[in-house]
Amino acid sequence: MNKYRKFVGIFLGIELILIAISNVLFFIMAHINEPEIRKTQEKTGTIYKVIYTQTDHKTLILMNVGMGIMFLLSVFLVMYIGKKILKPFHRMMSLTEELAKGNLSVPIKAEKSKFFGRFLWGMDMLRDNLESSREKELELQKEKKTLILSLAHDLKTPLSAIRLYNKALSENLYDTPEKRAQVYAGIDKNVTEMEGYVTEIMAASRENFLNLTVEMGEVYLSSVMEYINAYYTDKLSNLHTTFEVESYLDCLLCGDSNRLIEVLQNIMENALKYGDGKCITISFTTEEDCCLITVKNTGCTLKEDELPHLFDSFYRGSNVGNAKGSGLGLYICRQLMHMMDGEIFAEIKENEFLASVVIHKV
Repeated sequence: MNKYRKFVGIFLGIELILIAISNVLFFIMAHINEPEIRKTQEKTGTIYKVIYTQTDHKTLILMNVGMGIMFLLSVFLVMYIGKKILKPFHRMMSLTEELAKGNLSVPIKAEKSKFFGRFLWGMDMLRDNLESSREKELELQKEKKTLILSLAHDLKTPLSAIRLYNKALSENLYDTPEKRAQVYAGIDKNVTEMEGYVTEIMAASRENFLNLTVEMGEVYLSSVMEYINAYYTDKLSNLHTTFEVESYLDCLLCGDSNRLIEVLQNIMENALKYGDGKCITISFTTEEDCCLITVKNTGCTLKEDELPHLFDSFYRGSNVGNAKGSGLGLYICRQLMHMMDGEIFAEIKENEFLASVVIHKV
């Protein structure tokens, strides 16, 4: 802001100097004009008139009024820019830095400025979501650690029993077949108990670790496809990838509009990332109670025996190459579709990969 104030001072100062110079030049030009001699012929004879140029005060006043108005407009303009644009922007300079540092607790002050009001509102929503996500993550980590510690403690009991049984067997303390059978049964019971604890740990590590939510409602197929079509038409055109959306009958679907778009975007991104970039096609099949949306891309190098694992969390196929990813895209798609009472599956046909989404109609 200090630099801007300095610039404003110089700019307005130059305007005032130009106004002053204009006035000085006007007066100089008015006084250096020599008297003008005019000759007129009348009936009585020839008359010579000497005409002296006088300063036109009206012109001077109008000139100064015009320049004064321009100067006032300049003052208003620079003040408006400083107050409505530069001042809010100056306050926003540290926002992204604070968010990057993790300072999420202090709300971002809203601005009524039409230039940055919506932006600041969005930044505050982002801050609030980041803070909420961090709190949920910390709470989830706390719950997981508590569960793991509890299960680890519970595992000690059967492990101790198995160790005692093993020591007794090694020292031949059980000399009859009946006693040894009881020991074997006890070991089997403790092993079964440990397997249960391990299953609980695995379930806890997988259970909704992404905190996915779905808001069920009604959505027209056309509104979803209009968004997908608008989003990818230009993008794929720039990549020189043929993009085709086959004709379809519009229908009312039962699900979450935003989540369904997210699923289709995940599939489209996979088609871009792992296909050959030649052609991507979206086709439709409708049944009595459901709609099938299929995304097909050319250049599939995935093996058939990998298809059952594609929707597992953190699984990445043999065709990933150097492409970056977490192995969660299709896993998230399946979780979202199940939460919308739908399904998603994949298949390979003639070197083409097909991912199909099944969603119920209303």
